[in-house]
Amino acid sequence: MSVKAISTKRDILVLLACVALLLMNIGAIGSSSRRRAKEAVCLANLRQWGTVFAMDAEQNDGYFYGGEGSTGFWWIKDLKDRYKDWKNVKIWFCPEATKPIIDEHGVPTPTLNIFNAWGIYTGEGLGANGISGSYGLNAYVLNTPGAENNWRTPDVQGAEKIPLFLDALRFDLWPKDTDQPPAYEFAAWSGSHMARCCINRHNGAVNALFMDFSVRKVGLKELWTLKWHRAFNTNGPWTKAGGMRPNDWPAWMRSFKDY
Repeated sequence: MSVKAISTKRDILVLLACVALLLMNIGAIGSSSRRRAKEAVCLANLRQWGTVFAMDAEQNDGYFYGGEGSTGFWWIKDLKDRYKDWKNVKIWFCPEATKPIIDEHGVPTPTLNIFNAWGIYTGEGLGANGISGSYGLNAYVLNTPGAENNWRTPDVQGAEKIPLFLDALRFDLWPKDTDQPPAYEFAAWSGSHMARCCINRHNGAVNALFMDFSVRKVGLKELWTLKWHRAFNTNGPWTKAGGMRPNDWPAWMRSFKDY
């Protein structure tokens, strides 16, 4: 092979390598942009839910839903029917989690993870097509009888620190300040109620609507510092103030910001 041919072949290989590198960079940029776009849609969904909750509370003498029984279970039955149809009410779904764990035929998803939506739940009070979504309500906001630590109304001091509705693996959340985080990043339905929303959908964070109807990203470790109910210890054992150290967290969470 001549020197000229070798040089030409080398130039082609260099060119191909440059093209491959460029495509990789474009792919990375595209992926990052898509992720940011999904986050923006998720936050927009939560803003719309803020309007729903605010309007419904206003029409209920300033109080949130009561739900069923002494805990408020199945609070979603209290929603107006127009918000229950999972097929048409797209704001039920974070764009990162749109596939229900159970399909329309009652068949469960083979592998559950943090990118699944909950449902589809069907039955009395759950709409014609059943209900599904990928957000959960802080059930301590409900106006249920006998629940002395519940907030009941958005008209409280410090509402900007009280989570109302956020990325979650279940439609209802009752976290405790002693709840443990998931042992593994992609675990689904694992352990505590806090584990139902301590899910890495948004680069070490979840998106959340607060009781003052503001929305923002919340760091996963920050979840333990929010005022979930009136007696919730925001300096509990899973916080820096409570003595938590970075290496005390499960391995998948150690690099995330501490609070």
